[in-house]
Amino acid sequence: MLMRTFLIYSLMIVSAVAFHDNTFAVFELKEQLQMLYVNMWELLHQLEYVTDTQREVVYGEIEDIKQQIMATIELLLEHDKSQHP
Repeated sequence: MLMRTFLIYSLMIVSAVAFHDNTFAVFELKEQLQMLYVNMWELLHQLEYVTDTQREVVYGEIEDIKQQIMATIELLLEHDKSQHP
């Protein structure tokens, strides 16, 4: 019982202190990146059944998501470079 308590407190301390100053920001960016990938996957799937007029709209949305993915990756790299100079 004492060992479990010690282990739980140790994990809580490690979680609270974390290894980077921007840990939560990095977590949010990774979560955003995952959501963008899912959106991209759905848009690519839509290309299988959209009409020709809708296809142009989907192409525009794909381009927008692609730019958001690139910007998110750049922010993740900036956070990493600031933590590991």
